[in-house]
Amino acid sequence: MCQLFVGAEAELWLSRTKSLRIEGVVTSIRLENFFWDVLAEIAFRDEMSVNQLITKLYFESQDTELDLSNFTSFLRVCCGRYLSLVADSELTRCEKTPMKKDGIDLLLSNENKRTQARRRCFTREPSV
Repeated sequence: MCQLFVGAEAELWLSRTKSLRIEGVVTSIRLENFFWDVLAEIAFRDEMSVNQLITKLYFESQDTELDLSNFTSFLRVCCGRYLSLVADSELTRCEKTPMKKDGIDLLLSNENKRTQARRRCFTREPSV
Protein backbone atom coordinates (compact mmCIF):
# COMPACT_ATOMS: atom_id res chain seq x y z
CA MET A 1 0.00 0.00 0.00
CA CYS A 2 2.74 2.47 0.90
CA GLN A 3 4.21 2.20 -2.60
CA LEU A 4 1.06 3.89 -3.92
CA PHE A 5 1.91 6.94 -1.83
CA VAL A 6 5.70 6.97 -1.70
CA GLY A 7 5.95 6.08 -5.37
CA ALA A 8 4.17 9.26 -6.43
CA GLU A 9 6.02 11.99 -8.28
CA ALA A 10 8.28 13.67 -5.69
CA GLU A 11 7.41 17.08 -7.14
CA LEU A 12 3.95 16.77 -5.56
CA TRP A 13 5.11 17.22 -1.97
CA LEU A 14 7.71 19.88 -2.61
CA SER A 15 6.62 23.22 -1.20
CA ARG A 16 6.29 26.41 -3.16
CA THR A 17 5.61 29.91 -1.91
CA LYS A 18 3.39 32.38 -3.73
CA SER A 19 2.98 36.03 -2.89
CA LEU A 20 -0.30 37.83 -3.30
CA ARG A 21 -1.99 40.98 -2.12
CA ILE A 22 -5.01 40.74 0.18
CA GLU A 23 -6.60 43.91 1.51
CA GLY A 24 -3.61 45.87 0.22
CA VAL A 25 -1.15 43.76 2.21
CA VAL A 26 1.37 41.53 0.46
CA THR A 27 1.35 38.08 2.00
CA SER A 28 3.02 34.78 1.20
CA ILE A 29 1.42 31.36 1.22
CA ARG A 30 3.52 28.21 1.29
CA LEU A 31 1.86 25.00 0.14
CA GLU A 32 2.94 21.73 -1.41
CA ASN A 33 2.72 21.58 -5.20
CA PHE A 34 -0.11 19.04 -4.89
CA PHE A 35 -2.32 21.67 -3.24
CA TRP A 36 -1.31 24.39 -5.71
CA ASP A 37 -2.43 22.03 -8.50
CA VAL A 38 -5.81 21.44 -6.85
CA LEU A 39 -6.31 25.17 -6.24
CA ALA A 40 -5.51 25.78 -9.92
CA GLU A 41 -8.19 23.26 -10.87
CA ILE A 42 -10.77 24.90 -8.63
CA ALA A 43 -9.85 28.35 -9.98
CA PHE A 44 -10.14 27.01 -13.55
CA ARG A 45 -13.75 25.95 -12.86
CA ASP A 46 -14.67 29.50 -11.92
CA GLU A 47 -12.54 31.14 -14.61
CA MET A 48 -10.25 32.96 -12.21
CA SER A 49 -6.59 32.90 -11.28
CA VAL A 50 -5.33 31.06 -8.21
CA ASN A 51 -4.61 34.41 -6.56
CA GLN A 52 -8.18 35.55 -7.24
CA LEU A 53 -9.54 32.28 -5.81
CA ILE A 54 -7.43 32.57 -2.65
CA THR A 55 -8.49 36.19 -2.18
CA LYS A 56 -12.15 35.23 -2.65
CA LEU A 57 -11.82 32.36 -0.16
CA TYR A 58 -10.15 34.72 2.30
CA PHE A 59 -12.94 37.31 2.12
CA GLU A 60 -15.74 34.73 2.17
CA SER A 61 -14.22 32.98 5.19
CA GLN A 62 -13.84 36.34 6.89
CA ASP A 63 -17.52 37.11 6.18
CA THR A 64 -18.52 33.90 7.98
CA GLU A 65 -16.20 34.74 10.88
CA LEU A 66 -14.02 31.65 10.47
CA ASP A 67 -10.82 31.51 12.48
CA LEU A 68 -8.16 32.41 9.91
CA SER A 69 -5.19 31.93 12.21
CA ASN A 70 -3.99 29.09 9.97
CA PHE A 71 -5.17 30.06 6.51
CA THR A 72 -2.92 27.53 4.76
CA SER A 73 -4.62 24.71 6.70
CA PHE A 74 -7.96 26.12 5.56
CA LEU A 75 -6.74 26.01 1.94
CA ARG A 76 -5.55 22.40 2.33
CA VAL A 77 -8.92 21.38 3.76
CA CYS A 78 -10.68 23.18 0.87
CA CYS A 79 -8.60 21.11 -1.55
CA GLY A 80 -9.37 17.89 0.31
CA ARG A 81 -13.09 18.63 0.40
CA TYR A 82 -13.08 19.46 -3.31
CA LEU A 83 -11.39 16.13 -4.11
CA SER A 84 -13.81 14.31 -1.81
CA LEU A 85 -16.77 15.87 -3.64
CA VAL A 86 -15.21 14.74 -6.91
CA ALA A 87 -14.68 11.21 -5.55
CA ASP A 88 -18.33 11.12 -4.45
CA SER A 89 -19.41 12.23 -7.98
CA GLU A 90 -20.88 15.49 -6.68
CA LEU A 91 -18.48 17.44 -8.93
CA THR A 92 -16.67 16.61 -12.14
CA ARG A 93 -13.01 17.47 -12.67
CA CYS A 94 -11.50 19.52 -15.49
CA GLU A 95 -14.55 21.41 -16.56
CA LYS A 96 -15.43 25.08 -16.47
CA THR A 97 -18.49 24.77 -14.30
CA PRO A 98 -18.54 27.42 -11.61
CA MET A 99 -19.53 26.31 -8.13
CA LYS A 100 -22.54 28.56 -7.69
CA LYS A 101 -24.62 29.21 -4.60
CA ASP A 102 -27.55 27.36 -6.16
CA GLY A 103 -27.62 23.86 -4.75
CA ILE A 104 -24.88 24.48 -2.16
CA ASP A 105 -27.21 23.69 0.76
CA LEU A 106 -28.05 20.28 -0.71
CA LEU A 107 -24.39 19.65 -1.55
CA LEU A 108 -23.35 20.50 2.03
CA SER A 109 -26.14 18.38 3.50
CA ASN A 110 -25.12 15.37 1.39
CA GLU A 111 -21.47 15.91 2.28
CA ASN A 112 -22.28 16.06 6.01
CA LYS A 113 -24.27 12.81 5.80
CA ARG A 114 -21.42 11.04 3.99
CA THR A 115 -18.87 12.39 6.48
CA GLN A 116 -20.90 11.10 9.42
CA ALA A 117 -21.36 7.71 7.72
CA ARG A 118 -17.61 7.46 7.03
CA ARG A 119 -16.78 8.34 10.61
CA ARG A 120 -19.12 5.61 11.86
CA CYS A 121 -17.60 3.12 9.41
CA PHE A 122 -13.97 3.90 10.21
CA THR A 123 -14.33 4.17 13.97
CA ARG A 124 -15.98 0.79 14.52
CA GLU A 125 -14.13 -1.60 16.77
CA PRO A 126 -12.63 -4.52 14.81
CA SER A 127 -14.39 -7.87 15.27
CA VAL A 128 -12.45 -10.40 17.26
